[in-house]
Amino acid sequence: MYDYRPTYGGAFYDPAPAGGQVTSLTLYDGPDRATTVTTTGPATRQRAGVYRFTLPDVPPGRYWATVAFTPSQGAQPVQDQSVRLDLPLGLGLVTSPEAVAKELGAALPLTAEQRDDLLTAIRKAQADVVGYLGQPVVPQLVTRAGLTPRWGDQLEDVDEWPFTTDDLVQVAAYRERQDGTYDVDFLVGLDGVAVEPVVRYVTTHAAETERNRPGGVGAQGRRTSSVSAEGQSISYEAAPTAGQAGALPTLDSLSRWKRRLFQPLNQPARPPWPYSSSRGRRR
Repeated sequence: MYDYRPTYGGAFYDPAPAGGQVTSLTLYDGPDRATTVTTTGPATRQRAGVYRFTLPDVPPGRYWATVAFTPSQGAQPVQDQSVRLDLPLGLGLVTSPEAVAKELGAALPLTAEQRDDLLTAIRKAQADVVGYLGQPVVPQLVTRAGLTPRWGDQLEDVDEWPFTTDDLVQVAAYRERQDGTYDVDFLVGLDGVAVEPVVRYVTTHAAETERNRPGGVGAQGRRTSSVSAEGQSISYEAAPTAGQAGALPTLDSLSRWKRRLFQPLNQPARPPWPYSSSRGRRR
């Protein structure tokens, strides 16, 4: 499955209220979009501004796509060529082997062995992020059946539904039942794929790990700046320090999404009645 958000006039746009529809998605094997791999569609509207395509089975790899939709009833079709997909989706990772390979400067397509090595590097980098944030970076899909919205006019808003949790929550999809209630899919937890700093950290650190691993994909070892004529001395490039252009992002750059632990402060016991009021003082 691939959830697509139409872009029209430089902004996210929902064509359904105006009588439009998202008709098709075509996959190509290169950025020139010359050779068609497959076409699927039409898309199913999940919620306001989000349309879901069922993708056919294709070999793993990077694909460039064109999405066709009509902005409104009777309007001319629009071609969105900004879509690029690294398939397969749904691996529970915030980045892809293809994204890491491009960071390394490795050529695409990847071999099965290269893909497996890069997936391992991604999982290691993602594990570091999970340990630092104290929470997973892949949300959990939770479905509640027979819910009644509080107001009925903002169904994509999580506050519309009687669903409470201590984690971040998004409405993924909703379906109306015959009795007027809804079945609602909630995404519970941090959606790391939608957080660019998380994606960048995992991608760059997975690439750097693989670059320095002997025999790794795109392995170069330490970057050499100069070698003497006799080969008796080698100078290495100094890596940029944190904060400089080209430096690897640090875990501190993700502190905004770190799970905070709250613990109530110990309060002294109140004196017995009648030496204290009947209600505790709010501190």
